[in-house]
Amino acid sequence: MNRKIKGSYLLTGVLILILGAYVIYSGGVRIFDYWEIGMGQEVQEKAEEMFLPNLLYQPGEESTSVTEWLAEQGSLISPLSKYVSSSIEAESQIEDDETISMILAQQAQDENEVDENGNLVGEEDQAVTTASNESLIDASLDKLKDFDYLISNFYTVDSSTMISSEDLPIEEMLNKDMTIDAETDGPKVLIFHTHSQESFVDSEPGNTDHTIVGVGAYLAQLLNDEYGIETIHHEGVYDLINGQLDRSVAYELAQPEIEAILAQYPSIEVVIDLHRDGVAETTHLVTEVNGKQTAKIMFFNGMSRTRTNGNIDYLANPNLADNLAFSLQMQLASGEMYPGFTRHIYLKAYRYNMQLAPKMLLIEAGAQSNTVEEEKNAMEPLAEILHSVLTE
Repeated sequence: MNRKIKGSYLLTGVLILILGAYVIYSGGVRIFDYWEIGMGQEVQEKAEEMFLPNLLYQPGEESTSVTEWLAEQGSLISPLSKYVSSSIEAESQIEDDETISMILAQQAQDENEVDENGNLVGEEDQAVTTASNESLIDASLDKLKDFDYLISNFYTVDSSTMISSEDLPIEEMLNKDMTIDAETDGPKVLIFHTHSQESFVDSEPGNTDHTIVGVGAYLAQLLNDEYGIETIHHEGVYDLINGQLDRSVAYELAQPEIEAILAQYPSIEVVIDLHRDGVAETTHLVTEVNGKQTAKIMFFNGMSRTRTNGNIDYLANPNLADNLAFSLQMQLASGEMYPGFTRHIYLKAYRYNMQLAPKMLLIEAGAQSNTVEEEKNAMEPLAEILHSVLTE
């Protein structure tokens, strides 16, 4: 028999033995750990020597682990390996409590990170719109149907997540009715702040009116008084624990209280979590609106999905499609009414409590480098855009 064929049979036998051991011993992870460290490398080298490219494991940005690779290759050799593959997949869906807590903490921290002293960690802003001729962007349906064009001109996709054309069915998104029911009584909009302690370059310490809470109060005033949209402004604090800034559980702390408000006022249709962003100190997110220096805003969507692991089942969002449609309609209305006022919609991996309502917006208004006046100026066009989308 040809030596290469003998070698192939020998390697096949080794694979079956290893996979069999995994099934027999529930602690098979230790075996595969040893495999990944030592034997895996040897098998790859032998495979290369015997010209069996099908058995080569090629690590890359989106590659599977050695363990998953072995199971996949084994399925081509023996029915036994199909059981191993399904077992590995089932186990990977079960996250331990420590892992879930870590991801929830990351969700709370990653919008605008702080160091151990509570100071903002500056980083380069990836979502600042650089085009000065934003009014020239074509928002016709034919253009928007082009997925690459849509992503390039209206979205920033964080490296932690992924997006496909199936997530953005443009005609369906544009046809969703985002208007509020004017025939029923009661408040229609709820504004709150998961990160209530966010302040600005000229904020006076201890002055709540100079924080994002004061900015939210002004937006609520505009919606109530100028546009007749009954709005509640909730000033709950979720990012202070024992008097210290701590955002690690802010979203978890906010969720039950916001749910209680929505249960108390079933007439509420729109929920806005208003933030300010954290950017490099040299970045100034400002434009001119009606002759005023105005902070630029950004709509933010959590996808409940990571590039590495796919959907996050314990952070599921049944309202994701509506959330995405709402932010896109707001973005398009802004481009028509106030070109240059909004940055690209930012898509990131986690959920950010956006499951709370179909018409839910997470808005980043300016950043720590903006002034209080620039922030409050931004609420004026934002209120008008909201009125346009919610009533017309």
